[in-house]
Amino acid sequence: MLARRIIPCLDVTFRNGRAAVVKGIEFINLRDAGNPVELAKRYDREGADELVFLDITASPEGRETMVDVIEKTAEEVFIPMTVGGGIRSVEDIDRLLSAGADKVSINTSAVKDPEFVKRAAKIFGTQCIVVAIDCKRNFDLKKGKFLIELEDGRRAWYEVYIYGGRKATGIDAVLWAKKVEELGAGEILLTSMDRDGTKDGYDLPITRKISEEVKIPVIASGGAGKVEHFYDGFLKGKADACLAASIFHYREITIEEIKKYLIDRGVKVRWK
Repeated sequence: MLARRIIPCLDVTFRNGRAAVVKGIEFINLRDAGNPVELAKRYDREGADELVFLDITASPEGRETMVDVIEKTAEEVFIPMTVGGGIRSVEDIDRLLSAGADKVSINTSAVKDPEFVKRAAKIFGTQCIVVAIDCKRNFDLKKGKFLIELEDGRRAWYEVYIYGGRKATGIDAVLWAKKVEELGAGEILLTSMDRDGTKDGYDLPITRKISEEVKIPVIASGGAGKVEHFYDGFLKGKADACLAASIFHYREITIEEIKKYLIDRGVKVRWK
């Protein structure tokens, strides 16, 4: 079994003329969490397995990803870095990989042009292409293909959102996950908008369903609030990696604490 990964996420935007890491709840009410380069350096020291850097306003604002910040971050960290936000062409991908990214995360552009995933995977290799899926529960059962039983016994399907969670697409998240795997994605970054920033735990029903339906790795995102949530994400959600943001940014839980907890319970993780 491959080691499970713990991945801090830097949601970055421009604030007052500078790049800033921000965090909100369910994709809104963002608050400042610090400098992206300094946070990345800290996570590298603390034993993070990888780093995800998401320029969360690049697509809605129609601008390119902040390449200069990526370059500065790559110079300071030695763990793999996935970069997403505002990626619309193979030239954008080439620019980010040249700036120091190891992988790129595509969301909005993949939905708008699914063949873009295939082109990117063919040019750069599947190992470089992560498709991010932001999804939200929808209880209009007639519109969904994969109906999933929730913890409270209700059923719902999960709808894909784009433009930083601002626009619903009508696409079933499970169906989309299977499609992007066929197109050549090497990994899926799955974010439950219902759980984002809530610290109530990962959305296990959708994480487990997609993990069971695809053969590529799935990163669980949205809802981590305590060490038990990571254990559940791996064991009950069947995720290959668990991502978190605010609990790391504000030092509520350390990566070392999580890894020790997992090791004590027989979960294989990387240890320095």
